[in-house]
Amino acid sequence: MRIALRFGLLITAVVVAWVVIVRLLMGVGADSKANVFAPILFNLAAIVAIYLGIKARKNELGGELGFKEGLKSGVGISFVYATSACLFFMLEYLVAGPRLLLSEGGPQNRPLWQLAVFAYAGLFFGSLLFGLIYSTVISFFLARRRRETDLATLI
Repeated sequence: MRIALRFGLLITAVVVAWVVIVRLLMGVGADSKANVFAPILFNLAAIVAIYLGIKARKNELGGELGFKEGLKSGVGISFVYATSACLFFMLEYLVAGPRLLLSEGGPQNRPLWQLAVFAYAGLFFGSLLFGLIYSTVISFFLARRRRETDLATLI
């Protein structure tokens, strides 16, 4: 659990730093070309954090990491990230108001509470889905392989 907290909050720190520096301090709007880098940065941060978290779990287990254990660690990291990022944006909404939410592109013909619910749900479930994909791929490469002697004991 400690690994999930440490690396999940690391991804959230990258998101918070981007939002505070680029969107709030520099005033870059949603229509700016600089926003092309945000999804790349967020996904790269998630991949690196999940990799480092699964690697840390492998070291914690003495180098014997199964696929399932790696997958659980990666999804745990993604869950912490999804939850903490949603909490950050909810806090930002309560403190600064809907300015950041309303600056996003797309049709805004719904009530504000619906926009917020859809944005937070998209962030949460999207983070979990991509985290599951990244965790699956990374766990596949970092998990120990069964040897022929291991297979012989199963038969």
